[in-house]
Amino acid sequence: MKYVYEKMSRVGQKKIKQQHYFTPKYISLSDQDTEPCQRTYCGRGRQCVLMAETGRAECVCQEKCRPSFVPVCGSDGRFYENHCEVYRTACLERRRIFVVHSKDCFFKGNACTMSEYNKLKSMLLDMQPKVLGNGEQDQQKDMEARRGLVDTMFKYLDVNQDGLLIANELEKISMKEHLEDILLECTMQDLLRYDDYNNDGHLSLHEFYTAFQVVQLSLAEEQLISISTVTVGLSAVLTCAIQGTLRPPIIWKRNGIILNFLDLEDINDFGDDGSLYITKVTTIHMGNYSCHAYGYEDLYQTHVLQVNVPPVILVYPETQAQEPGVSASLHCHADGIPNPKLLWLKNGMDLQPRSSKQLSLIANGSELFIGSVRYEDTGAYTCIAKNEVGVDEDISSLFVEDSAKKTLANILWREEGLSVGNMFYVFSDEGITVLQPSECEIRRHMKRTERIVATYEEMCPKGEGVSPQHCVWSSAVNIRDKYIYVTQPLQSRLLVVDIQAQKVVQAIATDPYPVKLLYDKSHDQVWVLTWGDMERTHPTLQVSLTCVGEVHHAIHTTFQRVNNFFIPATNLIITHVRFAFVFLKNEPAVHKIDLETLHRVKTISLKNYSCIPVSMAYTHLSGFYFVQCQSNRRRQAPPQLLIDSVTDAVIGPNHNITGRAYISPDGRYIVTPDLQSSKLVVQTVSFQGELSLNQEINWSLSVSDLIFQRSFTESNQHLVVATSASGTELLFADLSSGHTEELKSLKEPLAPKSWPWDGPNRVVVSSGLFGQYLVTPSVESLFVLNGKQRTPHCEVSDIKRGNTVVWVGEV
Repeated sequence: MKYVYEKMSRVGQKKIKQQHYFTPKYISLSDQDTEPCQRTYCGRGRQCVLMAETGRAECVCQEKCRPSFVPVCGSDGRFYENHCEVYRTACLERRRIFVVHSKDCFFKGNACTMSEYNKLKSMLLDMQPKVLGNGEQDQQKDMEARRGLVDTMFKYLDVNQDGLLIANELEKISMKEHLEDILLECTMQDLLRYDDYNNDGHLSLHEFYTAFQVVQLSLAEEQLISISTVTVGLSAVLTCAIQGTLRPPIIWKRNGIILNFLDLEDINDFGDDGSLYITKVTTIHMGNYSCHAYGYEDLYQTHVLQVNVPPVILVYPETQAQEPGVSASLHCHADGIPNPKLLWLKNGMDLQPRSSKQLSLIANGSELFIGSVRYEDTGAYTCIAKNEVGVDEDISSLFVEDSAKKTLANILWREEGLSVGNMFYVFSDEGITVLQPSECEIRRHMKRTERIVATYEEMCPKGEGVSPQHCVWSSAVNIRDKYIYVTQPLQSRLLVVDIQAQKVVQAIATDPYPVKLLYDKSHDQVWVLTWGDMERTHPTLQVSLTCVGEVHHAIHTTFQRVNNFFIPATNLIITHVRFAFVFLKNEPAVHKIDLETLHRVKTISLKNYSCIPVSMAYTHLSGFYFVQCQSNRRRQAPPQLLIDSVTDAVIGPNHNITGRAYISPDGRYIVTPDLQSSKLVVQTVSFQGELSLNQEINWSLSVSDLIFQRSFTESNQHLVVATSASGTELLFADLSSGHTEELKSLKEPLAPKSWPWDGPNRVVVSSGLFGQYLVTPSVESLFVLNGKQRTPHCEVSDIKRGNTVVWVGEV
């Protein structure tokens, strides 16, 4: 702003110096230092001078305006030759005068005022053989009717058919039709006086349209669809290509929701030209936007916005030590839009895989496999991910050495990598089992009678009555591979397991019957849903803070009657989540919660769809929320609802798909075990934000749990793994090819009635992003599966009701 003032001051000084509009009491600026005026902005109608007496800069009224004829009316009712004269007069008379958009002062003293002139135009329209609509038509049809009347009138007035109306033609028509007697104070010639904007002595059809307020809109065929690509974090400007005379304001829509009148944080400025401005674009902004002139929805332009994301890379392991002759794998995963391409370097040099089995790249470079390592394979292996908008890289180091040497790398890999990491923690009737999956080895078993470090109380104290002592768990979460939180609903508490020490170190008291945990990684806090009792009569929501001096404690939120809640997951691209959602008992709405303050931001009503929410899922691609609605006993299950996270508006049903939606980690696949069709319905979200049906996978069994596993043969692809709620089957489905395989004879799962905690009665848990192992329980044992080979790996017996499982891994 300072630069603008200085520039305007310099321009003003230049004019003063050239024209010397000074009386003797002013000092000539050519003889003095002009710095004071360079720092002084005087405003319109005034100029800066240096006072002779004081040498100080002062603002005085402008003595002259540059000669130009752009006539305007002042708010004092006077006619001025240009804007400068308005503001100069206001300065001299020391009162506020501003430009008004009226022509009345131009013809002051003339009987044909603007008001009378408008009556003239209305009368001319009424005299045409056809009248306008009766008010029941929409605005667009009314305008089409008006244009037809104005076209008819213009052709009639244009006697010589040259496409121009001149005063002689207007006068002849007036005399011929005897209009002087009925046109009140105005004449036909006043059309030229008021609406000949270029003062060329005649009216064109365009000027005639303007005079009679005929809107003309056009959109070139090649501009019906506009595709824009922007990199995440930058701003985007979408400009509407609809042009025309008297174009009404431009209206923008996304998913059918009008954006102009919403107070949006990231879409907040529409500009004078009707453009849509999106500040700091994220992946939720991708998708279709449409623009049209207000009242003219049939003519619209579609803008397709693709948001590109530079690659984000992760390698595993960061360091490994191997003995000569064994095989080694280095894994690399990258997310980005478009899909990144992967390449490897060794010690900074291009790595060229040989055709032998010694070295090979698998799944488009996602895995570098060395069949039999040799000493010379020691080195730093760099994985590089590239796409159109960026590059990222990370290093995986391999040491090949005799285990007898016990080097530092060997010790770090063996002690840190294999001691407590890369394990399944299984919570069963007998306590806690720490399982190393590749060897099917139980590394630690914490019995139910083991003492809690802080209180010396038993981990699973015996309840009242004569029932046998056993542990009852319902939900567990991994906190930064440092702690595990696990609920004991019958004890009304959480236990905190120290992963490094492999001991229960603390018990946190909660409201009665804590049944569900979810870890908010963005804010390092755990959300706890409690029921109050088995009938869920007093549900509450608590939050446990995990990082306050390593002392764990829970705090109450203000939400009562909580039926469920949802917090979106993070991934390599989306590392921070701002909002959670809470569902209240029997209420057709979801409540948006700020995770920083734990306060309600807004309530999104689902009443128009008679939907009481049961669960939610979210994809950051285009920002869709998928809401599962509660089934009504009197009718079939209602379809999912879609909510747009940009506008927080309900878009409508997700086709006729019913049931709970599951989202792949990269947000590209939405899989719903449909309650009505007994199929897994697979939808995809494109990089342009388009949600579409991809395929249907036949599986007649009721799904208990469903997870995604990274493909071992293709990069940026996933497998679906689903368990049966009542049978011994488990399904593998490749989402890229649709190929399915079924494992059977995994023994019976827990009966649903014996697992009353609302979660799946047969969970399936994977061993992380790069892991190939899965676990799933039966009634009295635990199965370890090899997801890469899609086969059973081993069965671990004497683990009863082990339906609460957590993976603790390095990645």
